[in-house]
Amino acid sequence: MTLIRLGTRGSPLALVQAGMVRDALIAGHGVDVEIVIIKTTGDVVQDRPLAEIGGKALWTKELDRALLGGEIDCAVHSMKDVETIRPAAITIAAMLPREDVRDRLIGAASIADLPVGATIGTSSPRRRAQLLRMRPDLKVVMFRGNVDTRLAKLAAGEADATLLAAAGLARLGRPDVGTAIELDVMLPAPAQGAVGIEARTDDGATRALLEILDHPPTHRCVLAERALLAALQAGCHSPVAALASDDGMIRAELFAEDGSAHVSGWGNDPAMLARDLLARAPDTIRELFAA
Repeated sequence: MTLIRLGTRGSPLALVQAGMVRDALIAGHGVDVEIVIIKTTGDVVQDRPLAEIGGKALWTKELDRALLGGEIDCAVHSMKDVETIRPAAITIAAMLPREDVRDRLIGAASIADLPVGATIGTSSPRRRAQLLRMRPDLKVVMFRGNVDTRLAKLAAGEADATLLAAAGLARLGRPDVGTAIELDVMLPAPAQGAVGIEARTDDGATRALLEILDHPPTHRCVLAERALLAALQAGCHSPVAALASDDGMIRAELFAEDGSAHVSGWGNDPAMLARDLLARAPDTIRELFAA
């Protein structure tokens, strides 16, 4: 029987997502799947923002090394955490059907219901900027860690509320935790809610096995959102929200770090949309993007 070695981070959510991929491969091909846990720097270093310690590569570089070194045959990622420019030797071979793309607020019924001066825990520049745009009175403090870690920090009183991705909560069996924030209030991060599987570009056999898992509408939308990030030359410090739809349209927003400035737009060409947004953005936004 064919053995597929499936690499993943070791967080509870990552293991659930790896289990989804394993089960789908077994159901589709009858192969044997071994889940290989790879410890990443992003899981180890929890006391500093990602932008200060290497960005999204902290979630992927160890998995990339294991994949390119032949220790694993494919790797499972939350696509939101995958850096925009990937090595040519690695291909995003498949994406699972996307989950709920929204954020959920835990600690209050709505953003408007938060007390004046409330403390919100998040490590996301996007969420920070979006919150401060709506509520400049809020105090935003850094929250990093997996879902349980952040919920424990909230329960310990380190913040009055926090934001988590609805997709992660749903996959962990907690779809009703917190309150979903509608998309006209907070647009999500690019690729939020999507799980991708990468393989070596030259490994045609594994890529062929993974094809059965691919959900083309999700794949198209996520690639469009990632193309926008590439055109903007956005990094971990760049507050950007974007969501593509099945008709090819992309809605996007860029923010100043403190939410004091904001620009939004839509279009079906990621490069043209990026140019339009940056052309209309003030310096406080443009300086956060390298384009």
